[in-house]
Amino acid sequence: MAERIFDEKTLRKLNKLQIVAKHVRAGQMKGERRSVRRGTSIEFADYRNYARGDDLRRLDWNVYARLDRPFIKLFEEEEDLAVYLLLDASASMDWPREGNPDEHKFTFAQRVIAGLAYISLGSGDRLFVASLGGKRRNAMWGPLRGRGYTLGMLDFIGGLEADSVVDLNTSMRDFAMRTTRPGLCIIVSDLMSATGYQDGLSALQARGHEVTLIHVLSPDEVTPALTGDLQLLDIETNATQDVSVDEGMRELYVKRLLTWRDEISGFCTKRGIHYATIETSTAWDELILFELRRLGVVK
Repeated sequence: MAERIFDEKTLRKLNKLQIVAKHVRAGQMKGERRSVRRGTSIEFADYRNYARGDDLRRLDWNVYARLDRPFIKLFEEEEDLAVYLLLDASASMDWPREGNPDEHKFTFAQRVIAGLAYISLGSGDRLFVASLGGKRRNAMWGPLRGRGYTLGMLDFIGGLEADSVVDLNTSMRDFAMRTTRPGLCIIVSDLMSATGYQDGLSALQARGHEVTLIHVLSPDEVTPALTGDLQLLDIETNATQDVSVDEGMRELYVKRLLTWRDEISGFCTKRGIHYATIETSTAWDELILFELRRLGVVK
């Protein structure tokens, strides 16, 4: 999966980025992140073991010469951040099943999650990656930190498959209850859940997490080309619905879709949640490099 996601040009761009939280949550382990709560002190505080991928400029060569073991220098204002990346693995994410594979929702979401995970590992964050549903029901990877775990992270994400009905509220609420430490939580989903998403996002915030929601849709879901008398099939429940689609019906569909997005945006704004909506016709790295930068989720 690494070859499909990270070409050298994209890798260089991701190497320069860091995931940002408004209020960094201090953990038990020092990290490489500047705290916004401890002032501007850069006095030496401690050492930690070197992990593959760490910046060699932070290595204490004097200690290495004496002990023949590599240690990274940490400073008083530095602490680690817990980063939780949640991937919606419901059957509705397995779309479209024909056409351009780069527009496949689940593949797109995997790439976004992998890109954010790579950035997080490079920043020394305490990283968790989890699926919401899927064939590997609610699978979880981590907590781990350091670029040395990149291949393991890619193998985990690449091994996930979209499948089955997922109640997003229940899945997010259950995940929130399993977490013991507040941090930054980023969810990538198409939000196609019959029970909604609001309670799940609220449950994550109630556990102290800062939340970012990335709403993924395919181009044919935003502007469908369907016309005539059709029978629609729900790919999660296999329920069918007979419809007649003309130009007026398509305009009504587009209007309701925009209203739905506006409702999600309004809910997120009211709750202090970053909300990004993206179509899979957009390059996945542009979402990270431009939209998430604009929102202040990465810098």
